[in-house]
Amino acid sequence: MDVFDNLAAGIMAVLTPGNMLLLLAGVMLGMIVGVMPGLGPSAGLAILLPLTFTMDPTGAVVMLAAVYYGAMYGGTITSVLINTPGESATVASTFDGYPLAKAGRAGPALVMAAVGSFVAGTVGAILISVAAPVTASVAATFGPPELFLVVVLGLLTLVVIIGGNRLLGALSALIGFAIATVGIDIGTGQQRYTFGSVELINGIDFIPVAIGLFGVGEILHTLWRGGHLEKLGYFNVSARSRGFWPNKKDYKESAGPIARGSLLGFFVGATPGAGATVASLMSYNLEKSVSRTPEKFGKGAMAGLAGPEAANNAASSGAMVPLLTLGIPGSASTAVLIGGFMMWGLQPGPLLMEQNPEFAWGLIASMYLGNVMLLLVNIFCIPAFASIARVPFRVLGPVIIVVCVLGTFTVNGSIIEVGIMLACGVLGFFMRRFGLNPAALVIALVLGPMAEESLRQTLIISGGSFDIFLERGTSQVLLAAMVVMLALPLAGKGIKKASSTAMARVGRKRRDDTDVDANAGEDREHDKVGSA
Repeated sequence: MDVFDNLAAGIMAVLTPGNMLLLLAGVMLGMIVGVMPGLGPSAGLAILLPLTFTMDPTGAVVMLAAVYYGAMYGGTITSVLINTPGESATVASTFDGYPLAKAGRAGPALVMAAVGSFVAGTVGAILISVAAPVTASVAATFGPPELFLVVVLGLLTLVVIIGGNRLLGALSALIGFAIATVGIDIGTGQQRYTFGSVELINGIDFIPVAIGLFGVGEILHTLWRGGHLEKLGYFNVSARSRGFWPNKKDYKESAGPIARGSLLGFFVGATPGAGATVASLMSYNLEKSVSRTPEKFGKGAMAGLAGPEAANNAASSGAMVPLLTLGIPGSASTAVLIGGFMMWGLQPGPLLMEQNPEFAWGLIASMYLGNVMLLLVNIFCIPAFASIARVPFRVLGPVIIVVCVLGTFTVNGSIIEVGIMLACGVLGFFMRRFGLNPAALVIALVLGPMAEESLRQTLIISGGSFDIFLERGTSQVLLAAMVVMLALPLAGKGIKKASSTAMARVGRKRRDDTDVDANAGEDREHDKVGSA
């Protein structure tokens, strides 16, 4: 009962005119930050953190939490409309979100993403309220072996993303792994493939690579196919738009993925170091594995957008669990929030909810109210965002290029990263031209360094023995999950093949019965003629 009393007190603390205005301002600022490719939630929080210096802690955290959720959804808007993920967590949204927009369904895709985000955020807030101590104790058992297995679960998405031509898909992933090796070797401290450049010592960041491959690469590909000569909208769909709201079929197809993505995303997000990227990729892998029509994924399946979006936002809520209960940042964004806590004189950790309950429960309450605010704002703003699809390419293309350049430069103020982004744009064009897979490259780039670091730490702990993965209970559970995830597609194919065989047998039996009946009828007619 104390949980609900504390939650009610937190909601009442947030439900003041000043805090509600801060909540609205945070959502709007977050969406603006998220729409700008390259910024993302962590950069947006870092930029806006100084604005909260003079605020009281509750109002400040309400605003920053709203910026966090708003930026997560803002990245979805660019992923769906212009195939440009602003951060790694929204890469999975491009797989089916952009094909939906190209098919004239930008409005339904954005609405369904908003609904999925709302449901997942609400589920995450409920789970934080009820199960935060339990989830924190489970997350505390995760060491390098478990984190490595969680990352491998994310890498299994490559099997799904590669699809038909596995040779070209594997080549794409190897290019991503190669780019990820640039920088400092974590084992020896030696520079790898930096060519003497100080700018490359910290490696090649995800942002310029993703913006180049997806954003600039798409622009170059559209130019190559003559899109600048077309008078219709950017997606050439203005004459065949299918409406703004999702239909009953969309809601039916998305209900299961949203529910599964909400639960999966929360528990993955509560694991320190895993984050929303792994959660969204695991959700996409799961939904394609359990789908009855996996061939539609990558071509505009609503379930392929709803599941990762739910997992993405639920992971954002889950990342708050280790922050509030253990004082451990579950993501880059929550690491910025820890800096804010310190600045306001608060110490995140086990004693935070006891010593400052009004602050901790005010944060949790703002997650409930922030999701409602975000849904309302999105519903009113989505028509304006969806109208981008009707802007001619010759107008929108140069604007996207400028936004990509500004977004890349804004992050670190590095002209080298702008050059990397443009070079990756050319690479993305040729990858699309010759059938390689940019998504596989990006996934390998994001998860490769995490896998390398956690595997090295694991082998150092075990003295080079892989038996450590079989000795720990949590690792055994994760290994079983990996087996299930690999077995689901095979089982689905087997069931599909068996059902097709059964249907073929039924069809043959019906044809045989029809032939027998027809022959019997002919025999009766022949007997009648003979007797006459």
